[in-house]
Amino acid sequence: MHEHMKRKHVVTDEGETSARKKQLTMSEFVQRRNPPCTPQQAAIVTDVILNMFVTDMRPMSMVEDEGFKKMVGTLNPGYILPSRTHFTKLMERKYQEAFQKIKSAINTTNSRMALTTDIWTSVATEAYLGITCHYIGNDWKMTSVCLTTMPPEDRHTSTNIAEWLEEVAVKFEIPSEKICAIVHDNGSNIVAAAKLLEEKHGWSSIRCTGHTLQLVINAALKNTGIQRAVGAARCLVEHFKKSEQACSKLKDKQKQMGTPEHKLVQDVSTRWNITFYMINRLIEQRWPVTATLSDPSLTHRDKRYLDLKPDQWSLLEELCTALKPFECATVFMSGQKYIIVSSLPPLVKGLLKSTEGAAYDSASVKSFRVTAVEQLQNRWKETLFDQVDNPVVLSSALDPRFRRLKFLSPEQIITVQAKVQAKALAARREMVQQQITTSTIRTAAEPSTSLLDSLLESGGSSDEESREEKAEEDLNTLIRNEVLAYFGERPLAKEENPLDWWRDNKDKYPTLAKLAKSYLCIPSSSTPSERLFSAAGNIASKKRASLSPEHVDMLTFLHSNSKFWKSE
Repeated sequence: MHEHMKRKHVVTDEGETSARKKQLTMSEFVQRRNPPCTPQQAAIVTDVILNMFVTDMRPMSMVEDEGFKKMVGTLNPGYILPSRTHFTKLMERKYQEAFQKIKSAINTTNSRMALTTDIWTSVATEAYLGITCHYIGNDWKMTSVCLTTMPPEDRHTSTNIAEWLEEVAVKFEIPSEKICAIVHDNGSNIVAAAKLLEEKHGWSSIRCTGHTLQLVINAALKNTGIQRAVGAARCLVEHFKKSEQACSKLKDKQKQMGTPEHKLVQDVSTRWNITFYMINRLIEQRWPVTATLSDPSLTHRDKRYLDLKPDQWSLLEELCTALKPFECATVFMSGQKYIIVSSLPPLVKGLLKSTEGAAYDSASVKSFRVTAVEQLQNRWKETLFDQVDNPVVLSSALDPRFRRLKFLSPEQIITVQAKVQAKALAARREMVQQQITTSTIRTAAEPSTSLLDSLLESGGSSDEESREEKAEEDLNTLIRNEVLAYFGERPLAKEENPLDWWRDNKDKYPTLAKLAKSYLCIPSSSTPSERLFSAAGNIASKKRASLSPEHVDMLTFLHSNSKFWKSE
């Protein structure tokens, strides 16, 4: 009876009996279970898709791809996928919302800020000027935002670059006195532009530490012996990269010799630290590589020259030792989420000390050492050796980790401390003036003194002058004591966060805390603006070479500032 009922009297959803129903397909099942989207549900799905485009830097033309349409239709059959034009309009609207939030965040902070800038060319041969902004918020956290990846419409002259930077500051309503510095690379046009802005607005011009270190190493690596050894190492690595059989044999040798099973690193001529990684990895794999090359079944006699000579291996080992401190400094200086600029003076001094004190057997590496020392001294001569009262050294003085200024001479330490005291006094006077202005506004409606009293005191009273002199003297004493107490404290441990220390001690040193925000916010390199081009490079890809520069700017802006617009 049970089998008969299953075959002949199937109960349907309507409670009626009928012949056995046909099994539902997957599409019919999904459609049966998913009613059409409500407008609210459709808006949520559309927003999620738009966020995916921005976060993953996918082309909005994906909405026209058959595979994407089928996937969305399967996941939510009731959802009607909008057009590419619709998503573009939504992206423009989201850009405007994010722009207003960032402008508001910048305008509400009382801290001064620093800019970084760089120029990049896309695969569509269109130039872009990237600008980022960095400041320390009221919570004593470093905040970094992308301001623009704008397409310059004129020649990249120093005057034009300076004007574009000013235009971006005006666009975000950033007063010129609120910008303390601009960090840039060593390009002659950007250096000249920064000089113009320094003379006009007082924005300190700071050259990118990473780019400067690149120039230092490039000059030191031009020794003939080093170039030959590095060139031979490059050819050796290229041989393994092109031969799958050699790579397979190398893995076998690594297992036999107990060597780490690492792949060889290929050199990139534009980045010296990749050269270091190539040499370091090659030295690590020296014996498996040599054993692989000595196998006659893999290496023909005319290819035996690929193996390096003993003196070349020795030179590369010494060169790797010489480059290691520079690689460590480069990696550290490329950071963005911790305070770096204050570390530059002691770091450069440390590089000088380690390079000068190193002993090498190879004449080529000795030449490298001499050239590196000369380059370090010349390229940071003005910043660290001649004019010590500059923003970089002042940032070290206001970093509790380096406030003893051990990298300076006693005379230079006195000069820097005096400069900090003068800056603190000016900042305190500004704070007092703001309080007086506020007090004047509040008392403007109060009854004024009589006409006779005002006439009698028109020349100023001796009591008033005495009060002003005493107030000035008290102010000087207050600042002097604050500065002396700060520099008299023990330095903070190197691994500690100076911003956390200032957050805990801002009431103890109120004037210096305000001053610290103006200097510790400065990045040491233009890496933040260069990172914009990593995002922009994915956005302005070959598949999207026709994307308008304005939309590249908007997408990069949204991608880089996601924390300002993404919902929790």
